This record gives sequence, C-alpha cells and structure tokens, in this order.
Amino acid sequence: MKRLTISVPDSTASGSERGSINKPRSLPLAVLIQARSFDDHPLVETILTSTAKANKAGGFYSGALIKDLLDVWESDYLLLILPGGEIELGAHALERFVQVADDTGAGLIYSDFRQKNDDKVTDHPLIDYQPGSVRDNFDFGSVLLFSRKAVEKAISEHGAIPQELGWGGLYDLRLKLSINSSVFRIPEPLYTRVATDLRGSGEKLFDYVDPRKRDYQVEMEKIVTGHLKRIGAYLEPSFAEAPESSEQFSVKASVIIPVRNRVKTIADAVKSALSQKTGFAFNVIVVDNHSTDGTTNLLRELAADNGTSDGGKNGKSAARLIHIIPERTDYGIGGCWNEAIYSSHCGRYAVQLDSDDIYSSDGTLARIVAKFDKGKYAMVIGSYTIVDFDLNELPPGLIDHREWTRENGRNNALRINGLGAPRAFDVAVLRRIGLPNTSYGEDYAVALRVSREYEIGRIYDSLYFARRWSGNSDSALPLATANRYDAYKDWLRTIEILARQQLNGRGR
Repeated sequence: MKRLTISVPDSTASGSERGSINKPRSLPLAVLIQARSFDDHPLVETILTSTAKANKAGGFYSGALIKDLLDVWESDYLLLILPGGEIELGAHALERFVQVADDTGAGLIYSDFRQKNDDKVTDHPLIDYQPGSVRDNFDFGSVLLFSRKAVEKAISEHGAIPQELGWGGLYDLRLKLSINSSVFRIPEPLYTRVATDLRGSGEKLFDYVDPRKRDYQVEMEKIVTGHLKRIGAYLEPSFAEAPESSEQFSVKASVIIPVRNRVKTIADAVKSALSQKTGFAFNVIVVDNHSTDGTTNLLRELAADNGTSDGGKNGKSAARLIHIIPERTDYGIGGCWNEAIYSSHCGRYAVQLDSDDIYSSDGTLARIVAKFDKGKYAMVIGSYTIVDFDLNELPPGLIDHREWTRENGRNNALRINGLGAPRAFDVAVLRRIGLPNTSYGEDYAVALRVSREYEIGRIYDSLYFARRWSGNSDSALPLATANRYDAYKDWLRTIEILARQQLNGRGR
C-alpha cells in the first residue's frame, strides 16, 4: 500500500528565488542518483523535488517552499531529505520509519545515521528531542518523517507557515508540531550520509551568533517567541530589582578564575585581572581544581607576590590574589564557582574570567561595576572578541549579542546557546541560586535562572579576548561529548520552560 511521499532536494536546478515543488518523472542526474531507489518502492506514492537557489535566503527552508510542499503532499507520511549532502537509505529503512510512525503516532521522526568521510564510515548518533529543544540548530540529521495527520492538526491549531519566512519555514513547522505531537528519535542508523561540513566543534561553536547572519537571527527570534507564547512560557519585560543586601563584603568586586591544568595560560589571565584600574577595592580569586601540570606551583608563586596561597582558610581579606585549592575533588567549573562565591573573600560583585582568556583592557572591571551601579541589575554581560593565542582576531570577531533586547532577550535566550562574556553577578542574588556542579552549561543555567526574575544589563563593547587554541576544552569535541553537552543544555531549557509556565500559571 502506497503511503509515503518523498521530497528530494534538487540542488542542481536553477529554480526561482522562492523555489518551487515539482512532481517529476525526468529528474536531473544528481537527484536521480538519490531518488531512483525510491521510484518502485511499494510504500512510495510520489517523489517530489524542491528547487530553490541555495544562495537566496534560506532556499530550501523558506516559508514559501515549506508551504508549497505541504500543499501538494497527500499521502500519510512525508519523508523529507534535507540538502547539504548525499544520503543512501539502509535496507528496509523506509519500512522502519513508517513502522515506528504507526506504532508511536509521532508527528516527526528522525534517526541516527552513518557518516562517510572519504573511505571512512562511522556511526553518528543523535540526541533525543525534549520540550526544551527549541533552538533552531537542533541536529535532526538529513532525513525526517512527518505525519500528515499531525501536521494538519498543528497548522489548524497554531496557524499556517508564514510564506514571508526566508529561513525559518521548517523551524516554525517543527515547533508548532511539537506542541501536541511527539518528536521521536529512532536510535538506529537508518541511512549513510556523505560528510559535507568537516569543521571541528570549535569552528562551529560561534555559528549561532555570527554577526553576518543578523537577519537570520531576527527571524528565528520571532519564531521562537511565537512558540513560547503558544505554550505559555513567554515572559513580559517586567523585572524585579536586584535587592539591597545586608551581607558584609570585604571588597566591592572579585574576579573569579576557575582553573585546572592551564599552566600555559593562567599567568596571563591572573595578570590581566590584577592589572585592572579601579576606584574601588577588588581581589582575584583563583580556584585551582587540583591541577597536575604545574599550574598549582605557578599560582603559589603569583600568590606569594600578590596575596595568599593557603586554601583560602586563613588569607587576609586585603590580599589581591587569593589562591584556593578546594578540599573536595569532585568539582566541575560550577562547583569551583560556588567555592569562590560562598567564600568570605568574595566581593559584592563576581566577575568571570576563564583561565584561557584575558580582559581587553585595564578598564574592564571598572566598566562592569559601573553598569551595576547605574541600574538595578542582578547580572551584567559584556561582549568579547575571538582571537588566537597571539591575540590576532579570528572570525567571526566581535561577539556582542546585539540581538539581545530588554523587551525580549530572556525569551530569545532559550533559543541560543549562550549569552556572552564576561559574565558578572550580584553575589547576593547568586548565592541564593548557586551554580550546577558541571563543567559545561553552568553559566548558561544560572543566566537563564537570573533572567527569569531579574533584568540583565548588557555592554556591547568588547571587554574580553576569548583565545582559541588547541588546548581549549571545546576546540575539537568528540561526537559523544558534543551530544552530551547539547542534551544537557536542552534539559536546562526544558527546566526553564517548565518554570516559566508555572510562573505564568500563578498569574504573572
């Protein structure tokens, strides 16, 4: 019984700027290579090709093209093959997709795959979809199966796909679909994909904030904001003021540097922090997470000249550099931050500096504290420039998160993977929240939590040099690690969405 429509991208066709959908029987050669194995399959009713100029807006992902595709699709299921690489379906893959769709009633199904790079083929597992998987760059692989019944219901209840969308047609569809239908992963490699984007994780890391894609960012923010409104997780621009604190602080600000095994960079970071020129008292708290590469001895030497190196137990409050070695050995970066902020040495404001990085000038700390003094912020975030080890600028250069607005920044924060740097906190607020004891996403977690209740102040000038080098922990992540990190951030978004829904349910 023929129940399946297959849509294959025709990247060789000229197409119109908005693209079009064709029911072909004479396909271009490149499309025939992918489509010929489907033509006589007993499940396949129709093969469609989508033509679009790939260099025009979103091309294959535009609202107009997605709407046209939905208009001509008549079968139970649509198997959508995305552009960006050739795929070869495995034996009985179509049957498996349809079987799982029938059994689960899911609205959208995707599967793991195998990745082919030259002559090497490796497994490429994906991650499960969660309620918090609302980012526009969620990786579904290259093959998606849609249920027509679920899609029709989603469009009926939540509106048609806007034709004016240049890039976000598919994004808008899957967010609407996810509200009332499940998005289901098959943890089996049902196809093989030829590798196209061979960049490492470190090179892809900043794609989501590339300033050259500002129009794209604006459109995606509009889509996710509409989704949050539909599911009751949208927050109006109404903020609590950071409370006055009755706590006593020995200094006005502390620069917090967690470190483990960064002997090549930690001295630069510490000297950058100590060189700050301010009109107020500050200190630098380095939490040394039991380094084994010489970092500890180097910090002891620096502390001997500038402060204390006694584990933070008996140090003088006036010390400029405080070297803390925690008693516990189970800390991630978040745990190191907690060690610092709950310490008696911590100032009223805690300002982040990673052990790989440096401030862009000796006025960074003063600039951040002045922002706190000016407004009732619980958190302030600056902007940073991507540089190499020798401080030469690297693409995309300045990361200023100018997409952030007071009106909608905390809603759009659920779509993107980070909020910027350097990050600084009102310690009275931060001590109430704390950081999760992880070494990835701990900063994102606390920023989401702060933004739920308080306003975040932004500085759009570059205050910070983020140095990319081979020793960075995210320079070339293994796939399993990248998947774990992505799944964790989606989990954080899930928690935050649930919390905001409850907040709105209490009448905010």
